[in-house]
Amino acid sequence: QVQLVESGGGLVQPGGSLRLSCAASGRTVSSYAMGWFRQAPGKEREVVVAVRWSVGITYYADAVKGRFTISRDNARNTVYLQMNSLKPEDTAVYYCASGGIVTPQGYYGMDYWGKGTLVTVSS
Repeated sequence: QVQLVESGGGLVQPGGSLRLSCAASGRTVSSYAMGWFRQAPGKEREVVVAVRWSVGITYYADAVKGRFTISRDNARNTVYLQMNSLKPEDTAVYYCASGGIVTPQGYYGMDYWGKGTLVTVSS
């Protein structure tokens, strides 16, 4: 059974940085599409970044391009989301997802989700 466990959320000031982790079990992160979504209060869940390393495709939402970076640690079977230059509008629950497909237009059809980690950007 596939499990995704996020960690690393918290309170950070505007302009600060955080690194989120998504520890996976039951699936090798380097072999599947992996991504991060977020859901702000009162808003729909949206994709932030997604990647399929095996085919070299990465998608970043326009709102985070140049500030967020996705990476992985094969030994830990963990995916990371490095978030820099954080803004109050980045405040949301961040979810890790796996499966599906990644295209230059987005990320679709994921089949496993984590439970999320809260990121609050505020002074």
